[in-house]
Amino acid sequence: MSEADIIYDVIIVGSGTAMNLVNPLIRQNPAIKIAVIDKDEPGGICLTRGCIPSKIMLYPAELIRSIERADELGLELQIRSVSYNKIMNRMRSLIDEEINSISEGLSNAENIDYYHSIAEFISPYTMKVNGKVIKGRMIFLTTGSRAKIPNIKGLEKTHYYTSDSIIRMEMKNLPKSLAIIGGGYIAAEFGHFFSAMGSSVTILGKNSQFLPDEEPEVSALAKKELGRYMTIYTGYQVEEVEQLPSGIKRIKAVSTVSKGTLYVEAEELLLAAGRAPNNDILKPEKGGIELTKEGWIKVNEYFETSQPNVWAFGDADGRYLFKHVANYESEVVFYNAVLKRKVKVDYHAIPHAVFTYPEIASVGMKEKVASDHYGSDNILIGFYRYEDTAKGEAMNVKDYFVKVIIKRDTMQILGAHIIGPYASILIQEIINLMYTQDRSIFPMQDAIHIHPSLSEVVQRAFGNLMSSSEYRHMLQHYFEESGIEIGQ
Repeated sequence: MSEADIIYDVIIVGSGTAMNLVNPLIRQNPAIKIAVIDKDEPGGICLTRGCIPSKIMLYPAELIRSIERADELGLELQIRSVSYNKIMNRMRSLIDEEINSISEGLSNAENIDYYHSIAEFISPYTMKVNGKVIKGRMIFLTTGSRAKIPNIKGLEKTHYYTSDSIIRMEMKNLPKSLAIIGGGYIAAEFGHFFSAMGSSVTILGKNSQFLPDEEPEVSALAKKELGRYMTIYTGYQVEEVEQLPSGIKRIKAVSTVSKGTLYVEAEELLLAAGRAPNNDILKPEKGGIELTKEGWIKVNEYFETSQPNVWAFGDADGRYLFKHVANYESEVVFYNAVLKRKVKVDYHAIPHAVFTYPEIASVGMKEKVASDHYGSDNILIGFYRYEDTAKGEAMNVKDYFVKVIIKRDTMQILGAHIIGPYASILIQEIINLMYTQDRSIFPMQDAIHIHPSLSEVVQRAFGNLMSSSEYRHMLQHYFEESGIEIGQ
């Protein structure tokens, strides 16, 4: 070991959710020395270019769509103008304030040396950062993720944006038209935002199902509703893009079903093909850190990597790329790495939401997964529509619904899926029950719900249970009435 080497009790790579560990570590050992390394702005992906800035952008879009529907309720309202630049400047101002506060805190913390630089392993437990060699007795890797860039002919010669670059405000002006490659939640949320701002939006998803991580009936309804404001193609593989002399982007896509060719032209191009690992520059192989074949850090059920006392969680392991999951994982890591317990990760009720118009929220199993696991005869489906409650009728909402999946023999909640206003709020009542010991539906059925409140739609879904075949028949009837096609 060289005299120049600096030894830390803990090295943390990434300044997002791993910061949850810092104060508990200091409380345990007030003399602890911690290195925090982040090549990007401090605060992690959620704060700097993910969920928080995107939701600041999306709230005005939600208001726009609500105001546009106000005439249905007898209100004559008009939006005089929409300022893309003002919305984006507000977003950046709020985010930059948080980033600067975190940076100041890290730079002045007594127990922390903050390196705003790229780090790489040069041997196990040893890293090179900012020209220095540092060693850590314990290492936490929370390297996050980055926008996935698909392999498309002509892309390297064509100007494009990602969600990251848009949040960094590289798109200075609102485009008249925008093509989005990808059909998942990033495409849906940014399509919702730009269409509400006034852009003509076209989404090109290669999966036959829009929002493929959702239940098919949720995706079908979302496609119909969002299709009022944008054009959505599913089952199209983008094969080539080119930038015309005028600057217009031309996209060639081929149907995965009919093999027909589709051409789309737009002023700007957004890649929303998902997230990719951010671990290559770390040179993990030199630190004895194994990766999956996709490039994520390989961890066991305790979040320990292939190298003892080196831990990874959050986006770095590629399991669930959600901030709330990373927060939970940080607790498990603290128990295992610091308190030396053996706490296994439990993913039985991982929730997520898609902040479009309508909003979508989901937790736990989808129906097919539950049926495959337990058998369709041991599954009950609960279903209720917003419009069949007094509050839903008052709001004049149509077709939106709550779907719950129940294990027949134990009456345990296996999963829930909601599409409609306040879905991300309504589903929390179900999530909380799924974290009780027996995960029973009975507290939901027995609890008094305020009438007429929107929460009644959740309770009534649990009181309207049926077999999978009965559910299919009922859903087909409702969807035929509304002109919704599952699998479109």
